[in-house]
Amino acid sequence: MKRVLVTGGAGFIGSHLCQRLLQEGDEILCLDNLDAYYDPAIKRRNLEEIRASRGGKGFQLVEGDIRDKGLLDDLFRRSSFDLVIHLAARAGVRPSIEQPLLYEEVNVAGTLNLLEACREFGVRDLIFGSSSSVYGKNRKVPFAEEDRLEAMISPYAVTKRAGELFCYAYHHLYGLNISCLRFFTVYGPRQRPEMAIHKFARLIHGGERVPLYGDGTSRRDYTYIDDIIEGIIGAMRNLQGYDIFNLGESQTVPLRELISLLEQALGKKAEVEAMPEQPGDVPITYAEISKARRLIGYAPHVGIEEGVQRFVRWFLDKG
Repeated sequence: MKRVLVTGGAGFIGSHLCQRLLQEGDEILCLDNLDAYYDPAIKRRNLEEIRASRGGKGFQLVEGDIRDKGLLDDLFRRSSFDLVIHLAARAGVRPSIEQPLLYEEVNVAGTLNLLEACREFGVRDLIFGSSSSVYGKNRKVPFAEEDRLEAMISPYAVTKRAGELFCYAYHHLYGLNISCLRFFTVYGPRQRPEMAIHKFARLIHGGERVPLYGDGTSRRDYTYIDDIIEGIIGAMRNLQGYDIFNLGESQTVPLRELISLLEQALGKKAEVEAMPEQPGDVPITYAEISKARRLIGYAPHVGIEEGVQRFVRWFLDKG
């Protein structure tokens, strides 16, 4: 049994992870500020589902912000964490262009606060939730962990890369064991409502227009939430030194094909509205996952067709 601090544990990925860790018998302290980036009621519903696991035994919620160094110090002082899984972040590429200072405060300074708390209170193991956005307009596909990162095109991407670099510095200086996990377009039940699959499903189901940015040929490596959670568990079990791992499906899906899959699953035709490309969007994301397969046993198995069907069943039931 481990005592684990999960930051951002009420969110999409975090809530699924908390449930899985509870099922494994771990004790979880979830730190989440339930901010209004999207409706906090959604996160509270996620928390209810977490508490339904094992009757909530072993789960504790602290409403708070990673920018609050005093709060973090108090939590670390009172708790003996075996591991920190840092998923709290200000998310979204496009909003980061409008609010870059906020993204720096949360994603960089907040991460540094956590690293300092780990150093000060002797917590040696940390997993950092990074993003495929750090690859930017990478010319080489699929994207591999050792690729040079020279074309980041959003403040969000830059803040995630800064977090990775701070993690390496704390590994080098203080011996922390840290794995940085680059998530590739995660989807599934509880996905944030502004993300493409959830947003498009809602619009198609409601008979509203679906915005198609660009010519519809942009491609994404969509990764089902269950596969991401297995990747995090694998990283936990093989945590040593410092490393970076891609967690993707290693398959790319054009935007128009994604809309078609949603149409089939919902049984409704989409009314598509052509829109110009948006700043910060990249033409493709595509994960090379051989390193994650080899070192942490990562083996994604939910393809996009099945994943969309699973998401739509959840959406029609609870979304």
